[in-house]
Amino acid sequence: MGCFPCSGGGSSSIKKPERKRKDCNNSPSNHYGRDDQREPTKDTLEGSPNKSGKEVKNPKDINQSAAAQEVEDASKRAFGDGDGDGDGDGDGDANETKSRAFQYAELISATENFNSENLLGEGGFGKVYKGRLVDTGQIVAIKQLDPYGCQGIREFVVEALFLSLADHPNLVKLIGCCAEGIQRLLVYEYMPLGSLEDHLHGPPSNKKKLDWNTRMKIAAGAARGLEYLHDKMKPPVIYRDLKCSNILLGEGYHAKLSDFGLAKVGPSGDKTHVSTRVMGTYGYCAPDYAMTGQLTFKSDIYSFGVVLLEIITGRKAIDNTRSAAEQNLVAWARPLFRDRRKFPQMADPSLEGQYPVRGLYQALAIAAMCVQEQPSLRPVIADVVIALNYLASQKYDPNSLPVLTSRKSSASYKPRRVDE
Repeated sequence: MGCFPCSGGGSSSIKKPERKRKDCNNSPSNHYGRDDQREPTKDTLEGSPNKSGKEVKNPKDINQSAAAQEVEDASKRAFGDGDGDGDGDGDGDANETKSRAFQYAELISATENFNSENLLGEGGFGKVYKGRLVDTGQIVAIKQLDPYGCQGIREFVVEALFLSLADHPNLVKLIGCCAEGIQRLLVYEYMPLGSLEDHLHGPPSNKKKLDWNTRMKIAAGAARGLEYLHDKMKPPVIYRDLKCSNILLGEGYHAKLSDFGLAKVGPSGDKTHVSTRVMGTYGYCAPDYAMTGQLTFKSDIYSFGVVLLEIITGRKAIDNTRSAAEQNLVAWARPLFRDRRKFPQMADPSLEGQYPVRGLYQALAIAAMCVQEQPSLRPVIADVVIALNYLASQKYDPNSLPVLTSRKSSASYKPRRVDE
């Protein structure tokens, strides 16, 4: 299940494009890189003309000394899809990038010549390796672009630019990048607990099951990362690829958003949307965006609602192993939203009933608002953050009996912001 260009509103009308290149469908999930199944385009692989009429150089012709210039020049149109709807600025100061330019030889040493034992995952971008930088000893994750894979230079440039400008505790940090010969690599901080998808949907292992408190902490952290993109960055950014595999977990289950190759500058001024090619992941893509190609901040809110439903229910956004009525998570949940008596049926069975009843109701109410079919009915991310910060602050003790507060008292609380 990966990213794709799609059209149409129903789930049955969205189909993956036919392969003309190497098929990436059989690659294992890569929680550091988008498991993207898009068909490569001319813009993706070769670049498009800039304002001066020049083209971005072919990846084979770019050497290490040109890496910084490549990011600076190509990102101006890549970050805005080349249609003039964004200026490529991150949070206001494009001159203060903190990323480091690596020599390819350094990354060979860090990964022991890309030893298969250091492989963390694989997706449409290529492979991700765990490595140790020789000069600092820092443990990192190194994502290597497959020059013959399903993604291209544009996504590399967008992500390198974006993460070099962004700075938030709920966004994965970019250590640096490498553009040498045909090699394209991104070096990230290492996230030892993998992805949210690993914990919710991965094969049974020795990993600790996620309890209610941890789930709410992860949901609140992911929401704060999205709030930074929507409300704090200048200009604001639409993520466009929010899903469980792109939420990475650090020590203490600290959630961080990752993989910003599809990020796009949002509408500004009198504009209500950005018109663009429909890109996203089946099951997470907002139906209004899929039908019209009109991208808004509410498109991200829908995707977040799907993720929150996965966190609460333990189900996948799309699960073809279930009966037809239960394959699409949102379609399965919508009838249940109408009857609070059925809410306990939606809780992840692995919780074994260990959750606060009122907390479950409130979390499902947030998810239900986020996945409204009409974008105008979905909340803004700031309101979602306030609600989830409150839920995350209410620690559930499974050894004590749940205390159901009165309707009056529950309505009078004042949510507080949580930094961690």
